[in-house]
Amino acid sequence: MGIRDDAVEIRAQGWRTLAALHGLIETSMEKALQGAAQLSVVEYTVLDALNRQDGWHMRMQQLGRATALSPSATTRLVNRLEDRGLLTRILCADDRRGIYTELTAAGSELLDGARSVHDEALECALAEAALLPELAPLVEALPQLHAVVPAAT
Repeated sequence: MGIRDDAVEIRAQGWRTLAALHGLIETSMEKALQGAAQLSVVEYTVLDALNRQDGWHMRMQQLGRATALSPSATTRLVNRLEDRGLLTRILCADDRRGIYTELTAAGSELLDGARSVHDEALECALAEAALLPELAPLVEALPQLHAVVPAAT
């Protein structure tokens, strides 16, 4: 195996470690959010992204980026949340093709109740991961990532 192959394997191992940490966190949060608020992690992510707009709205495309979903999956997700009365769609006045999404009062209330569940599940999952030798260095590095990576909108 050459130097180039070693570099590829090192990056691949880093990716596998990151995926393992992500899986552990997502599984923990999914179970907690479903049990306490009947929300999936991606549904929580949408409500949280809309809430961070401070009473403003987001285009469907922005929500897709915030959730890492395809346009069609984003539409299905927004349909489900709209059917539950958690968000609403607004047509853009100056671009008839543009559709915005906005958090409803019910969505805001559900999010407020789910936030502590989300935060506690995240904290527990990170504490569990910190005890695993293969994940501990990544958990330790997380606080520094905030300073390096700009906030997603």
